[in-house]
Amino acid sequence: MQINTVAFDHPDAVKLSDQVQAEYRERFGHDDTTLLHPSYFDPPLGLFLVAYRDGSPVGSGGWRSQDAVAEGYEGGDAEVKRMFVVPEARGRGLARRILTELEGSARAAGRVRMVLETGDVLPEAVGLYLSSGYVPTTGFGVYRDYPDSRFLQKPL
Repeated sequence: MQINTVAFDHPDAVKLSDQVQAEYRERFGHDDTTLLHPSYFDPPLGLFLVAYRDGSPVGSGGWRSQDAVAEGYEGGDAEVKRMFVVPEARGRGLARRILTELEGSARAAGRVRMVLETGDVLPEAVGLYLSSGYVPTTGFGVYRDYPDSRFLQKPL
């Protein structure tokens, strides 16, 4: 597996984002409605990664800077977005590798806390984050009032 930094609007990133949205529709019944602009993931204020196996995109993940705003973020936050591994590449530790790289790059960029929102209908994602040292935190962002959302954080 090879993990590359790409722009959020790179064709492979778009392909994987479309696939994760399809999975969200299947599991949640709707797309993630968080507004994401490609510039949110431009270093040093963010980063987007795509993992490749034999030249094919099989996983992705990114972070974007967040600071203290009314939506519940804190100063120095890095928010994880679009973590996804295609079904045929799951179970091989790829998501954990992507997450580790995201955490390292956010730390290097001066961010102090990783935050993310996931849902109860994604138990494998919840398990990944909890086993990676994330703990529950208060809600933030567009889903802060959704009862089936899980909000997690990890100090960097």
